[in-house]
Amino acid sequence: MPEERTLIPTRRLIIFALMTSLEIRPATVADLPSVTRIYEHAVRHGTATFELVPPDLAEMTRRFDALMDGGFPYLAALLEGSVVGYAYAGPYRPRPAYRFTVENSVYLEPAIHRRGIGLQLLQHLITECETRGFRQMIAVIGDSANAGSIGVHARCGFQMIGTHPSVGLKFGRWLDTVMMQLPLGEGATTVPTA
Repeated sequence: MPEERTLIPTRRLIIFALMTSLEIRPATVADLPSVTRIYEHAVRHGTATFELVPPDLAEMTRRFDALMDGGFPYLAALLEGSVVGYAYAGPYRPRPAYRFTVENSVYLEPAIHRRGIGLQLLQHLITECETRGFRQMIAVIGDSANAGSIGVHARCGFQMIGTHPSVGLKFGRWLDTVMMQLPLGEGATTVPTA
C-alpha cells in the first residue's frame, strides 16, 4: 500500500515563499519612483482613491516630505528587493485637537493583492503609530464594494463607524466611502500628557 502524504496546496507554498522574502521597513526617497508607479495604477484603475489625475514624482515627494517633517510613519514592503507596496499614516484633520488621530493608507502592486502583504503593512503601521503616541486611527476606504480593504481593516480590529453614501464620482459612477476606526495604545481611556 503506497504511503499517504498530506500535500500543502500550491497556493500556500507560493504565499509562504513570498512571505519569507518579504521585508517591511521605513520608506526612503529612493522608494518614491515605485510608490508613484503603484499609486498611479490605483488612481487610473481603482476606486480606493478618489484622485482622478495621478500625481507625479515631484508631488509624491512633496507629500512624503510633509509626512516625514510631521513625524508620521511611512513604510515600504519589498519582495526580492523591489517595492511592491507601501503604507503611511498622516493627519486625520488639520486642527490641533485632532493631533492624536491619524488616517492610514495602504497601496499594493495589483499582482500582490490577496497575499497577506497589505495586512502585514497595516499591522506594522499600527505598531509604528502606537510607538509615536497616536491614540486613534481612522480608515477612510474608497468604495463600499472594496471588500478586501474592509476585511483587512476588520482583521486588524477596526470597527465600522459609518458610510458616506455616494460622495465620490469616478469612472462614471457614484462611490461611497466607508469609515472604520481603531483605538491605538491606551486609546481614549487616558488623556496624553504631551
